[in-house]
Amino acid sequence: MNKPWTREELILTINLYCKLPFGKLHKSTSEVIGLSQILKRTPSAIAWKLVNFASFDENLKKRGIKGAKNTSKLDKEIWDEFNNNWEELSFESEKKNYEMKKENIDSVFMDDDERMLKGIDKKRIIKTRVNQSFFRKTVLASYNNKCCITGIDSISLLIASHIKPWSLDKKNRLNPRNGLALNSLHDKAFDIGLLSITPNYKIKISNELKNKKPTSVLKEYFLNYDGKEITLPTRFLPDPELLEYHYEKCFVK
Repeated sequence: MNKPWTREELILTINLYCKLPFGKLHKSTSEVIGLSQILKRTPSAIAWKLVNFASFDENLKKRGIKGAKNTSKLDKEIWDEFNNNWEELSFESEKKNYEMKKENIDSVFMDDDERMLKGIDKKRIIKTRVNQSFFRKTVLASYNNKCCITGIDSISLLIASHIKPWSLDKKNRLNPRNGLALNSLHDKAFDIGLLSITPNYKIKISNELKNKKPTSVLKEYFLNYDGKEITLPTRFLPDPELLEYHYEKCFVK
């Protein structure tokens, strides 16, 4: 008889689902094997549960990817928990992940001086950094660790950019649909409004750049991309309403 899945196990599994590129949701992936050892389940069982979660992803359904059948009621409940409260479930799953691996979350996300802090300040620092790390990994994995504009695939040069700024929308701070994988140059341009992405995923370059003397560098890194479509993620498609906000409120037209 198959051992029933617990909420804790499912939280850890959906955490991995978010952080793995879609093409790696299979039993031979090292991260899948690692989680199977922690949960004392087979890699095949973990991979199957990952694909179960994929069946709830509306963006995958639109692309004709249905995921696995025979999902459980608890699978759907955990999926909905994450999608309705990224702020809390991201942290809960990451914290549990470190506990299961017997790693000290304080030592990973705080320096020596900060670890001397106590109470609310320490908890706030840890939670913020853990969640930011989770958001970055989730967004980049959705774009297969490539810039959605240029295709650059050097992770050290990539940033998980917030479409609607972190400070302005608490509900969507950790929502991967509020994220874009951008290289550091285009992230900066996006942040200050010299570049935007329309709700139909077209790149728009500000007239502030278009009206400058057209140098080869300006053409190569900005003007040549104007009007082109970004490379869409395999999961967590950018929310059109959030893109509309950036285009209308942040973009320097």
